[in-house]
Amino acid sequence: MQQSEDISDLAETNEVKVKAARKSTLVSVVVNTFLSIIQLVVGFFSGSQGLISDGIHSFSDLFSDFVVLVANKKSQRGPDEDHPYGHHRYENAASLILGGVLLVVGVGMLLSAVHKLRLPDTIASVHPVALVIAVLSLILKEILFRYMIAVATKVKSSMLVANAWHARSDAASSFVVAIGIIGNLLGYKLFDPIAAFIVGIMIFKMGATFFWEAFNDLMDRAADSEIEEKIKKTILDIDGVQGIHEFKTRKMGDLISVDVHIEVDGELTVRCGHDIAAAARTKVMGMYDVLNMMTHIDPI
Repeated sequence: MQQSEDISDLAETNEVKVKAARKSTLVSVVVNTFLSIIQLVVGFFSGSQGLISDGIHSFSDLFSDFVVLVANKKSQRGPDEDHPYGHHRYENAASLILGGVLLVVGVGMLLSAVHKLRLPDTIASVHPVALVIAVLSLILKEILFRYMIAVATKVKSSMLVANAWHARSDAASSFVVAIGIIGNLLGYKLFDPIAAFIVGIMIFKMGATFFWEAFNDLMDRAADSEIEEKIKKTILDIDGVQGIHEFKTRKMGDLISVDVHIEVDGELTVRCGHDIAAAARTKVMGMYDVLNMMTHIDPI
């Protein structure tokens, strides 16, 4: 009965996470669609390479949002014949793709900026309207970041955290672009491509971080040591548990899978040993974001 309640609670938590992810991502889609269009159009006609780069960055967010929506839906599918452990790692794969998108966008912006810097005579004077759009973008992206990170923190989704920080990178890039445009308007034309170059570095660095983190999770990286120690203590506090060994964890999306050997009195009956293991499993899954805990009883 207790196991059924745990499964029900986990399903309810996942449903809340799905709804929150869908809502926040759709808000991001609306904002990024508006910004990418206005940045690219104004950037082209105002002659600002920095604003065009920022527009391309915003456009890449639309692809990222699409990936998040698909992964958010797919990750909630239950186990099937080909995926007996479920589909929770869709979220890890989505974070990997987000990192890859940022890497590609960052490299493209760096190459474009370097080309401009090598040919300074081709740098045009920027129209003042570009500054207005850059400041507007900065404000909207910072608001979007604060909204998305609040949702991600509430539902404890690493995928949403990655997407939120992608929005924060947009806010930072808009700030740099605004500085570059101001420099250009003051007569320092190199400021605009320099701003684009700095934005490219920022995006590339963030992409590398997301890519590496997601890659490690897909390679069965263990949970944080702090969480592991808390889970160990919880198991050891169960009546009848005399020790544990072969304790292992691995990330499954935003959840954790646990394997552990539990040491009990060798004179106990099989039923008593089973009840101790069941009590440990129930308590751990009720206290932490644990998808499942596989236990093995060792008599001592």
